[in-house]
Amino acid sequence: MQNFAQYADWAYLIGAILFILTLRGLSSPTTAVAGNRYGMIGMALAVAATFFVAPNPAMLLIIGAMVLGAVIGLYRARTVPMTQMPETVAMMHSLVGMSAVLIAVAAVLNPDTNFSTVFRFELFIGCFVGAITFTASVIAWGKLSAKLAAKPLKGFWVKPTQAILFLAMLGFGAHYFMADSLQSFLIMTAIALVFGYFWIAPIGGGDMPVVVSLLNSLSGWAAAGIGFTLSNSMLIIAGSLVGSSGAILSYIMCKAMNRSLLNVLFGGFGASAAAAGAEGDGVEKNYKSGSAEDAAFMMANADSVVIVPGYGLAQARAQNAVKELATVLKEQGVTVRYAIHPVAGRMPGHMNVLLAEADVPYEDVCEMEEINSDFASTDVVLVIGANDVVNPAAKDDPTSPIYGMPILEANRARTIMVIKRSMSPGYAGLDNDLFYMDKTMMIFGDAKKVLEEMVKGVTGGGH
Repeated sequence: MQNFAQYADWAYLIGAILFILTLRGLSSPTTAVAGNRYGMIGMALAVAATFFVAPNPAMLLIIGAMVLGAVIGLYRARTVPMTQMPETVAMMHSLVGMSAVLIAVAAVLNPDTNFSTVFRFELFIGCFVGAITFTASVIAWGKLSAKLAAKPLKGFWVKPTQAILFLAMLGFGAHYFMADSLQSFLIMTAIALVFGYFWIAPIGGGDMPVVVSLLNSLSGWAAAGIGFTLSNSMLIIAGSLVGSSGAILSYIMCKAMNRSLLNVLFGGFGASAAAAGAEGDGVEKNYKSGSAEDAAFMMANADSVVIVPGYGLAQARAQNAVKELATVLKEQGVTVRYAIHPVAGRMPGHMNVLLAEADVPYEDVCEMEEINSDFASTDVVLVIGANDVVNPAAKDDPTSPIYGMPILEANRARTIMVIKRSMSPGYAGLDNDLFYMDKTMMIFGDAKKVLEEMVKGVTGGGH
């Protein structure tokens, strides 16, 4: 062990390189599997090295906790449906945040440690970021699963409360930093936990993909902060990589919504959008509906079809059915592609993961920027459970809460088909003028069943 400890820094360096290769691998679907493997090897190497450099580790207790966590994690990974993946990710972020808080509290309560001012500053940052991440992630989980704080917290008092809590947290943290006051540290931690609730509770459903991405970033920074507390270079590097990549992803998603991060977090778009959708304009609109057989006939006789997946696809667990539909259409000579909006679904990359699970060819999956110009020459667009990311109001209605948000321009296609359970608005609470266009056909029902009926219809007809 003593000899191995001399090489711990080398082990951490190799682990850090593997984590960088992990991020590079995860940037593309074709290299994602290799990226995951790099990450697993790097983490295993970092954990093994830490065992040998830690002073007097309680091996049985640590290994027991790791085995228990691995069993729970494997079970959850194998059983979680895609509809619950966003809230599962949010809950994972909460565990990282709570770990940061517990480590910081344990360090502060350790009577054998005499902290320098720099060390206290590290504890201050790591602990309050971890505390905010924990509570905010739990609330995000509750919103995504519709089990806790699902409705946005509203009222004129919300923003002043946020400001007071934030300033109080910083004040007590600064007092701990300057005076080494245990009481101030514990009060700061408690306020940070409360602030996490008041920060996320007012945010509505339409903004939750950005929130999940930002919480991913915060969990990384919390881990990095605690890495300084533990003097663990591997934790600092890994946390910084997660924190910076999550921040970049948050920026990309905000850009896709044409909004700033501050507007997402404190502008109340999700709440105002829901209110706008609830109020409506009081005018009953007409729409055309059709059957899966009608849609199958039109698609089988088209030259090109673009499929726009949304959360409804995940909700119906219809990814394999849509892949089968695309396969039989290709056999009929139809060109089939998928159009992905950056904020489709309820977490970053939700639709990409869903289609990858069904082994959809990567070359058939197109991002918004590369496919938008092709909609005008597309014969049929099939929208499955998507609402806000294809809503023309984002371009045509200056009074809409989503005005200015880049969308998939499905409305430019020659024929539009939409699979929905009902005419109810989407997760952000907004109605969609696309559904009422003359060239749009609504097909009501469970997406999986409708797609399976379409498959039967295509195989029975075509060119």
